Amino acid sequence: MGNEKHGDDPAKPIDLASSDPGSLKARKKKISKQEAQKLRDFRLTAPCFLGNIPCRQRSKRRVKSKNSISKQTNRLDSGAFECYMEKLWSSFPEEKRTSFAYFDCQWFAWYRKASFREKVLSWIKREQIFSKKYVLVPVVCCLQSETKTPCMLLLDSLEIANPRRLEPDIRKFVLDIYRAEGRPEKKEMIYRIPLLVPKVPQQRDGEECGKFVLYFINLFVEGAPENFSIEGYPYFMRKDWFNAEGVECFCEKLDSFGK
Repeated sequence: MGNEKHGDDPAKPIDLASSDPGSLKARKKKISKQEAQKLRDFRLTAPCFLGNIPCRQRSKRRVKSKNSISKQTNRLDSGAFECYMEKLWSSFPEEKRTSFAYFDCQWFAWYRKASFREKVLSWIKREQIFSKKYVLVPVVCCLQSETKTPCMLLLDSLEIANPRRLEPDIRKFVLDIYRAEGRPEKKEMIYRIPLLVPKVPQQRDGEECGKFVLYFINLFVEGAPENFSIEGYPYFMRKDWFNAEGVECFCEKLDSFGK
């Protein structure tokens, strides 16, 4: 999702990509022992993030070749996804990264649980997302123009699951982010932000969710327009955007990072 960058521009839209959670882990954030226990107890069971790769601190996590994206048969768990996301992020040139912010892949799932909501919003506040042109939000759950119109883009590789079912939670999530940041926009304005769901390439089975989310992020960062316009939508986000071979080549390249 994109928008023109102005000092006090009223809205910074969010780019969302659907996936599913397994293990839960905050990204280098301090939490209480009680909250840590809640996180251990709070195990989501959506199918996209089942796997056996252990969680470690992001700065130290390495995925061994036997667990590489391109060769593994298991789905990515959240720890592996974050590890690859960190590799992918560091591969982008600095001039690209300055226009983007991205969230931990579990934040949206945690936000949907009332007991974690305030903590998630406090983490987001530290990211200073309103200073960025684009914000990437991996949605982990069982799933600028002349008018300067903000929008949200939901890139879903499994349309059969009906991505629109997430819209109420997505809109509440964005509204609470605005409120936590002390923004002046009214609820009515936030709920009028268009949620666009472009027709993008679809995964071939239930095993490829994590791969597609990473590839969506990679291609979006590489191709995001300098100034996003709804008039130019859907830009490159079409059914023929890429093919399965492109996903596999990308995953093999990602496995080579840091070796």
